[in-house]
Amino acid sequence: MRRTERFPVNGSNSLWQMYRIVPFRKVFRNVIVAEVGRFIPFFSWKNALYRRLLGMQVGEQTAFAFKVTVDLLYPERIKVGRNTIIGYNTTLLTHEYLVDEYRVGDVEIGDSVMIGANSTLLPGIRIGDGAVVGAASLVNRDIPPGAFAAGNPVRIIREPKKNR
Repeated sequence: MRRTERFPVNGSNSLWQMYRIVPFRKVFRNVIVAEVGRFIPFFSWKNALYRRLLGMQVGEQTAFAFKVTVDLLYPERIKVGRNTIIGYNTTLLTHEYLVDEYRVGDVEIGDSVMIGANSTLLPGIRIGDGAVVGAASLVNRDIPPGAFAAGNPVRIIREPKKNR
């Protein structure tokens, strides 16, 4: 089960109530920063932008590829270790808005992780150090350190080798 906090809403669906939950100014600023970040070609600049303006924890030598989309409402809940690659056009979500509730959860990605292109990471997941996530995967559960996982929904293809 993913680690998310659940918040019920009354009346209209939760997305319709978004600006009662998250201030418009914050969302507007995050949209601008995230869109600029998607196109900056220098990883160090992109990481600095995400750290300073969005409050994300981003490790050294981490590379967010072209057109990676970070969560616009709660980017500060994204933590990425060092020496990690987030592949082209990947989406990192820390919220999900449903009809009767919304959920918020951290996305934690370890050190030396490889996330394949066009993947989607849902809120409340952890990806352990050294794990590899195949392209076009929907990560809806934790991935253990050193594992190879892929698919929609993601499943573990290969467990890490045990030391003997």
